[in-house]
Amino acid sequence: MSHHDSVRLRLHAIESLLREHQHWQNTAPDASVFDSTQPFCMDTLEPLEWLQWVLIPRMHQLIESQQPLPQSFAVAPYYEIALEAGHPFRAIILPELEQLDALFADVDD
Repeated sequence: MSHHDSVRLRLHAIESLLREHQHWQNTAPDASVFDSTQPFCMDTLEPLEWLQWVLIPRMHQLIESQQPLPQSFAVAPYYEIALEAGHPFRAIILPELEQLDALFADVDD
C-alpha cells in the first residue's frame, strides 16, 4: 500500500470516529475563521473542528492531486494538550492521531 493510500485510510478512520461520536458538523463555519494566523486556528476553531475543516480536507486535497505529503508531521501532541484529560473523546481520538503521525515519522516520500 502506498504512503498516500495509508494516509487516506487513516483520515477516513478519523472522520468515521468524529461522525460516530457526534463531533462531525453538517454546516461549515464562516469563512473568516480560516483567516486565523494561529496554529490549528486555535483562536477561531475548536480542536475537533480543525480536524474536520482543515486537516482532513487539506490532506485529501494533497492526496487527490498527487502532491507530496508533509515530510514531518505531528498533531497528536497538540491534542494531548488541547483536549482536557476528562474530555470523553480524548482517549478515542488520540490513538488514531498517533497512528496518523506515525505515518509521517521518517518518511522519504
